[in-house]
Amino acid sequence: MIKFLLNQELREEKRLSPNMTVLNYLRTIAHRTGTKEGCGSGNCGTCTVVLAELTDDDQLLYRAVNACTVFVSALHGKQLITIEALKDQNGTLHPVQQALVDLHGSQCGFCTPGIVMSLFSLIKNTSQPSRQAVVDALSGNLCRCTGYQPILNAALSLAKQQTILDQFCAQEQVTIAKLTSLRHEPGSLAAESLTCDIPSTTDMLAKLLEDKPQARLIAGSTDMAMEVTQQHNKLDALIDISHVSEMKTITDTNDQLIIGANMPLSACREHLEQYYPDFGDLLNRFASQQIRNQATLGGNIATASPIGDTLPVLIALDATLNLRQGNTARHLPVEQAFSGYRQIALQPGEFVESICIPKPSNLTFRCYKVSKRLNDDISTVCAAFNIGIVDGVVTSARIAYGGMAEIPKRASHCEQHLLGSQWDKRTIDGAMLALDSDFTPLSDCRASAHYRRQIAANLLYRFFIEQQNGQIDTRVTTYG
Repeated sequence: MIKFLLNQELREEKRLSPNMTVLNYLRTIAHRTGTKEGCGSGNCGTCTVVLAELTDDDQLLYRAVNACTVFVSALHGKQLITIEALKDQNGTLHPVQQALVDLHGSQCGFCTPGIVMSLFSLIKNTSQPSRQAVVDALSGNLCRCTGYQPILNAALSLAKQQTILDQFCAQEQVTIAKLTSLRHEPGSLAAESLTCDIPSTTDMLAKLLEDKPQARLIAGSTDMAMEVTQQHNKLDALIDISHVSEMKTITDTNDQLIIGANMPLSACREHLEQYYPDFGDLLNRFASQQIRNQATLGGNIATASPIGDTLPVLIALDATLNLRQGNTARHLPVEQAFSGYRQIALQPGEFVESICIPKPSNLTFRCYKVSKRLNDDISTVCAAFNIGIVDGVVTSARIAYGGMAEIPKRASHCEQHLLGSQWDKRTIDGAMLALDSDFTPLSDCRASAHYRRQIAANLLYRFFIEQQNGQIDTRVTTYG
């Protein structure tokens, strides 16, 4: 059974398919058809809804997510807010809805509910958001029938108000009390031959995986949901870890950040950008806000995708995975975690509990993402450089690329060419040529092999230019 709030109504569901998305639940079971289906793959934002959950200090955190990429198991212990609940009992529109009406931001009607929910989530978490915060919040809502400006005008009119009071403010304490009662309850779903267990602690998770080593873990499900919605496969045995709060923590020690594998990428960014601004910028371009609110750092690693944005960065930073199998723990460098295309080197019943990222030392770190769109797109090539230079000589080099091989990997020949050499253009020219010995990329619909090789070399040269000339800004976002 799963228990959650649908707006303010407590729902208890026993026989839902674990493969059912929140979108299909709303439209076919709960008959909340205000939430629309667009792309069905988390790209357009049409189906945006809001999940509210308790933080460690018993406050409500509101997160806009794509209903088409979230399985119903993720609702356990949370509040699901839909477009139908925003107006009050007297029929008065919510301030977000009214602003879109007044400033002509409402569109044909199909995508407007998703835009409303994205802005609703923004103002519930940020009382006076900046223009950039508004742009970021809407980056995953791709339809703009009326043009961008009326929607931005509506959002910015809300930002000028000191406080926006709505029915959710009035019911906040009641909502918190209801969710508190569900906080530590495990859950489960079963239908036909499909099952999903929802543990609430890491000990429960470890025991479940000992009993069901073949089960697949889901956290945000933003990648795995595609197997159901796009490939029409059935996922037989699932374990949803989104209810395990122990894996939603970040510990800041003297020399490293320890990030729980269950931390959403949007929360990771707030901490990582303090130490690695480039990492923060990269995460801001990771898919859309809705995806970042649901996808986790551990999940991005476990998918072992050759174009997973965080993977080359973690390799270059010499990050380590904390793994657990039953009561046994071990540590594995991220660069050793990938055994083949979309294969992660875990033992049966083993899972990623947290990720350790060293804090900056005296090295120079940069990372770059090349994609067809600036936002809401996957990488064509992603590169990360972590290089030490003392008295004009390269003393250490960790260089990793994604999108250049079947796994994200280090450029070992390039690194060896740099080590012990003068940090000058002649050395960089040779290192760029050495990349041809490190990678044999494929041609596909996103780029040719020649393009990828050229881009990989050019990114190294860009790193050199930025390191030599800090006053020259090479980032296209600076001129946006």
